[in-house]
Parts: sequence; structure tokens; C-alpha cells
Amino acid sequence: MKDTIPTAETASRRPEPAARGGRPRRRKLTFDRVTFFLAFLGVPLAIFVIFVLIPFGQAIFWAMTDWRGFSPDYNFVGFDNFTKMFQDDIFLKALRNVALLAAFVPLVTLTLALGVAVAITLGGPSKGPVRGIRGASFYRIISFFPYVVPAIIVGLIWAQMYDPNAGLLNGVLTGLGLDQFDTFAWLGEKAAAMPAVMFVIIWGLVGFYAVLFIAAIKGVPGELYEAAKIDGAGRFRTTISITLPAIRDSVQTAYIYLGIAALDAFVYVQAMVPNGGPDNSTLTISQRLFNVAFAKQQFGYATAMGVVLAAVTLVFAALVFLVNRLTGGGEGKSKRNAPGSRARRAAAKGGAR
Repeated sequence: MKDTIPTAETASRRPEPAARGGRPRRRKLTFDRVTFFLAFLGVPLAIFVIFVLIPFGQAIFWAMTDWRGFSPDYNFVGFDNFTKMFQDDIFLKALRNVALLAAFVPLVTLTLALGVAVAITLGGPSKGPVRGIRGASFYRIISFFPYVVPAIIVGLIWAQMYDPNAGLLNGVLTGLGLDQFDTFAWLGEKAAAMPAVMFVIIWGLVGFYAVLFIAAIKGVPGELYEAAKIDGAGRFRTTISITLPAIRDSVQTAYIYLGIAALDAFVYVQAMVPNGGPDNSTLTISQRLFNVAFAKQQFGYATAMGVVLAAVTLVFAALVFLVNRLTGGGEGKSKRNAPGSRARRAAAKGGAR
């Protein structure tokens, strides 16, 4: 009979004895476990509670007062500020504007960023192994450059570019023979102001997400692209069927970040159209909040706007998670269904046989 000598590896695989009733026995609280949980769970949780949850609770309280910001005196007014807010036409316009920003800015930005990332990483010659275009590092730096510039500088530069009398944009367009843009006020026309603002935000952010997607695409197993290439799949089909499902979690995270940035957008809009644009066509909630708080000294009312903006942001994030889950996403499910995971499972199964 062959003797079985236990080793460290087999000992580590040995299942822990179950307690009475078949339930797994609780692990003992050792010094190592206690210090680990205190350092990596307790401290971050305490910081989150102190600097996020408690201030948010205080904001809800102040939103129910008529506090003027520079006096300790205030009266509790209940939900009057919220009632007043949803009867305020200017605030409703601001709410509609941030909804437009949250709908279009993430979608257009991520589409462009994904296109740039795919072109840089997979847009090389069709013959030979799958690789990126020549000079990929140069294009990566060029695409990332606008994100390096502070948002306030980006806004001020484009405000000068959009200048109807001496702006570079109108000069270029009229130089091309489009004389109707000679004195066109991009930020002064109601129909053009919001698209012009959106363009600047997208221009400033697309490079960062392109670099993010490039890093995610580089993590996709290369044999998947080789297999798709052998099967005759073109670049567009490969992008839709392999790249996009494989980086789905990155896209979801980027969409949430971009949505939060679009719902705020204070810096860009304040730099280009500080007064909210023609007929408040570019006014955002954060701009309205700023003006009500510091120009009218209605901090209680402004805080109520901040609470609504936070609620809108949470709803937006929840919608993104819900759509991702309904379309077959989800952390565990997406990892199981990822092309790379399927290939690795098939390889492991073949090896076992």
C-alpha cells in the first residue's frame, strides 16, 4: 500500500472541519485578521462615514432651513425649499440641461475614446499578428494631452476660440469660404451654445478615456484576436464581438465617472458662459446653486439643490448598473461570459482531457 505523505500544499487544501449541524466553523479572530480588517476596512469606513455620510446628513438638515450662510440664526422650514425648487423655472431649465449633458457627453465621449483606443491598439496592418498602428505611442500622448490641461484653462481657451469677433474658429471657417460664420456667436446663440459646451467637455475628456481603454484592451488575450482573424472577422466585427464584451466593466465604470462629470460640469460652463448662456440654455444645477448661495445668500435653498443633484447622480449611477445588468452584464456574470474566460475554460478542459 502506497503511503501518502502530507505536504504543505495538501495541508493547505484540507477542508476545515465543520461544526455541529453541518455549518462551517467560524474562524478565530487572530491578531493578523483583526489588524487587517482595522487597516483595510475599519479606517476607510470611518473616513467615509466622517467625511461623506455625516456631511451629507448635515446637508439634508440645512436643506430644510432658511439659513443665509453668514449668520448662526435659521428657521426650520421643512420641505419648503424643495417645493420652491420644483416651482422654479430656472432650476427646471438647469435640471433639463444637466440631463442633456448626462445623456450625450458620456455616450459621445466613450464612443470616440473606444474608437481611438481600438485604432491605436488593433488598427495595424491586416497581415501578420494583430497589432496597433505605427507611432501608437505618439497618438496616445496627443490624445491624452487635453486632459493634462486644467479644466478651467480649457474653458477659457475655448471661450476665446468661440469669440464672435476675434475668435480663431470663425476665422478658420470664414477662411474656408463659410462667410455666414463671420460674426457667429457660438456661445451667444441659444441653439448653438449647449452643443458648443458639450464639444469642449468631450474634447477635454476623450483622451483620458482613450488611454483607459487602451490599457483595458491590452489585457484581452491576443489569441482571441488571432482566432477571429482566422475566422475572417473584420476590425468592426472584432471590436463589437470581442473587444467590447471583454472591457465591459471598464466601459461601465467610465460611463459612471463621465456621467458624474457631466452632471456637474461647473468648471467648463462657468469658464465659457458664466451667466448660464442665452435664456439659461447652458445653465447647470451647480451654477444655479453657486449663484443662489453666494449672490443671493440663500444657503438653505442652495443646499436643497445640492441634495437634489446628489440624488440625481445616484439615480444615474443606479440606471447605468441596471442597464448593464439587464443587458447581460454584472461582475460575476460578465467575467464568466468574457471571451477570454471562455477561451481559458476551453483550454483548461482540453488540457484535462
